[in-house]
Amino acid sequence: MTRNVPEFSIADYVVFSLMLAISMSIGIYHAFTGGRQKTTGEFLMADRKMSPYPVAMSLVASFMSAITVLGTPAEHYMSGTMFCWYGVAYMLTMIFTAELFMPVYYHLGITSAYEYLEIRFKSKLVRVLGCLTFLIQMVIYMGIAVYAPSLALNAVTKVSLWGSILACGLVCTFYTTIGGMKAVLWADTFQLLVMISGFLAVIIQASIQLGGWGNVHEICKEGGRIQFDVFDPDPTIRHSVWSVAFGGIFTWMAIYAVNQSQVQRYLTCRTFKDAKISIYLNIPGLWLILALAACCGLAMYAFYKDCDPFSAGYVSAPDQLMPYFVMDILGFLPGLPGIFVSCLFSAALSTISSGLNSLAAVTGEDIVKQIWPNMSESKYTMVTKLLALSYGFLSLLMAYAAANMGSVLQAALSIFSMLGGPLLGLFTLGLFFPWANYIGASVGLIVGMVISMWIGFGAFMFPPGRPKLPLSIAGCENITTFMNESDWTTQYMTHAWQTSTETVPVDIQDTYPPIAALYSISYIYFGPIAWCVVIIVGLIVSFLTGAQDPEELDPRVITPIATKCCCFLPKRWISKLYCGVKHDEVKASEEGTSAEEVKLKMINGIEMKDQHTNTDEEETQD
Repeated sequence: MTRNVPEFSIADYVVFSLMLAISMSIGIYHAFTGGRQKTTGEFLMADRKMSPYPVAMSLVASFMSAITVLGTPAEHYMSGTMFCWYGVAYMLTMIFTAELFMPVYYHLGITSAYEYLEIRFKSKLVRVLGCLTFLIQMVIYMGIAVYAPSLALNAVTKVSLWGSILACGLVCTFYTTIGGMKAVLWADTFQLLVMISGFLAVIIQASIQLGGWGNVHEICKEGGRIQFDVFDPDPTIRHSVWSVAFGGIFTWMAIYAVNQSQVQRYLTCRTFKDAKISIYLNIPGLWLILALAACCGLAMYAFYKDCDPFSAGYVSAPDQLMPYFVMDILGFLPGLPGIFVSCLFSAALSTISSGLNSLAAVTGEDIVKQIWPNMSESKYTMVTKLLALSYGFLSLLMAYAAANMGSVLQAALSIFSMLGGPLLGLFTLGLFFPWANYIGASVGLIVGMVISMWIGFGAFMFPPGRPKLPLSIAGCENITTFMNESDWTTQYMTHAWQTSTETVPVDIQDTYPPIAALYSISYIYFGPIAWCVVIIVGLIVSFLTGAQDPEELDPRVITPIATKCCCFLPKRWISKLYCGVKHDEVKASEEGTSAEEVKLKMINGIEMKDQHTNTDEEETQD
């Protein structure tokens, strides 16, 4: 790197350390107040008594990770504002989650989202498949979520790579293990405020240096960065209105509707109404984060319009642009860069803490309890705390592996992004298609994952050419071209999360096999394709192996979509649209029944059916 920028000062380290100390103190406080985390109900679910507001802020913070803090501004810098159409996807995702998915989970009183799969399909196999898919996703993601931003920050500011990783990982593991879900929710709330403060510091200072936001807008407009009107339905266009606004729904539904980290949060709310509020509050919350990140990216482009640091070789990957920009404009005043670094690692902390608690919940409910169903409450609580602690150390090992695994990690990053669509398809199959049986669900999930990985790995092996918006180096000095071998992970993060807009040369594309044309579709469509495959294959296999009789299903496991979407129709028509599911009967019988009682009845029903099946088999053998 030939162009010097200010390095971290003592004041910056103090600000960063203060953020970590406050996060730790939140965990300590909740470890010694309330029930002192002595039950799994408090440790994993905050006793289901949380207000919707901290839950909403935690939901926003959990998957607005450090990768988002780095990648979204870089996306707007490199490719413009079409990414902002994700705002539509956020809104529709929250509506669908709050109205179609969450009500079933909440009324069942479940702790693990994958517990629903066993209740719906009457099969532990489906539950285990869903559980294992989630475990693989989150273990990979947590390691990357702490390693990638640390690497990008180290490359630009020279902040100690492993010092920041260890500080982040150990602090997060500490407050999550001793403070439980309450500590996670309130720490996420604090960390979201820090994230917003960091973004605002960058935007305000950039606006001052560039002569106001009007100038920023004009510069970006001249550079082609202000663009909202790509309505071409061509699926190979990377970002169009259709791919981002509507294809993006599947990306975010896979997070909010079926990912344990998010489901577990809104199930901690004290009432059904509060759970809905917590989800709907994510709409303005996500819009705010998206707007702030977009403004940072546009301000960054206006600042570097005549000297792109990436093209000039000052940084080796687009994900390093944001830390470089921060040190360039905020480095003159000690402490301000520390605010942004706190913003960056607050995003990482919120992601990791959410992952640790949800991994402990899923492992405890879906594995430990299934093996030792009669374990005492005190012992089970201790086990879940040890699980959270173990996963914390595992995330550090994954971060270490990220630095040494080479191309294996590239495959791992791709795997994470490919599993969301099939999981969403599995839950959709269960909630909306009463004919689906456990065989169809299992086969559909496996085939969906195979197809998703095939297309995803194909797109990585044969990357399509993309149009590239202009970048200038006319105003640069001491231009250099380099590629630091230690930065390969950040480079691949850019590829994996689609923040790069590099164009593959035409002569290289000419050597691609004919099947490569399939891989040229926008990365956003990978999820919808896998979702469709799971549902189609799942239904076909279900009918071939003996479809589930809708009349035999407990109506509580099926979303009454006809009631939600066709409420204007006569009641007798709506009843026919239930497709045999007895939603009318359950409305009368469920009044006055708690969620725990509902779940207990359904689980007992599964066990009774298994007993009858075993008895019938024994009689047949006799």
